[in-house]
Amino acid sequence: MYILETISENGDKHYYTGHTKDLFTRIKKQHGKGHGARFCRNKKKISLEYFESFLTKKEAMRRELEIKSFSKKKKEELIKNFNER
Repeated sequence: MYILETISENGDKHYYTGHTKDLFTRIKKQHGKGHGARFCRNKKKISLEYFESFLTKKEAMRRELEIKSFSKKKKEELIKNFNER
């Protein structure tokens, strides 16, 4: 489960939350090249800001849905705490 920060051409910053079996491939070879989620296409910048590992897809999806319900501020707090470790 991961969170990307995306910045559009006009400078708007948003967060994309997803899950994958292979984080490197998903970020570099799919999101980074404009493939994968439509939300991430045509973005000026995409960066991995947060991730968690789970033993099952079901657990990862459950956490993804939980984080998707967070406000932007709460996602930023989660990312800040993660980066301070």
